[in-house]
Amino acid sequence: MATLPAKPDMKDRILQTADRLFYLRGIRAAGVDTIAAEIGISKRTLYNHFPSKDALITAYLARRFVAPRPSDKSPVEQILGTFDSLERRFSARDFRGCPFVNAVAELGDEGRSVRKIAVAFKESRRLWFRDLLVQIGVADAEALATQLALLVDGSIAQDLVRNDPAMARAAKEAATVLLRNAGVKVGGGDAAGKAGAKKPRPSPLD
Repeated sequence: MATLPAKPDMKDRILQTADRLFYLRGIRAAGVDTIAAEIGISKRTLYNHFPSKDALITAYLARRFVAPRPSDKSPVEQILGTFDSLERRFSARDFRGCPFVNAVAELGDEGRSVRKIAVAFKESRRLWFRDLLVQIGVADAEALATQLALLVDGSIAQDLVRNDPAMARAAKEAATVLLRNAGVKVGGGDAAGKAGAKKPRPSPLD
């Protein structure tokens, strides 16, 4: 007899609901009363699991702080594939931008802990780019990683304003130019790395 998947416990249910409402409606718009009512519980029950709305916001962002998945693709394919993933995400009806940027924009100086989480997330993504660039022998991997991270955030902002997933494609084209200018072979069967570079070592993400 097949085993049915376990139902999420109350804490998970609260966090899943808060995640959806915070992201789609906004952190300020989705109050604790709204979240509790959506689940069908009292505020007291919610506070038994999360002592404050701030604690729930922190847990929401921590839930979104997911490391990139390991990949067998070459570093260049992984870098450029980021923009393909963005284009697919932009096409989704529920896309509302980066949850970390949204949280900082909404809470401003009131959300210092939120800002720390957002900075940590953005830096983790920049370092992911940097580590891939180091593997293929890019001389100034730090600077190029920052430029690629800016292309990601810029394409997100442009899509939100224009509602045009093609912004991710434009960012990918710009990333390709940056990679080529750094001496990286891109396109055709040569997406493996920098011209003349040694075979890249395995990714720290693998």
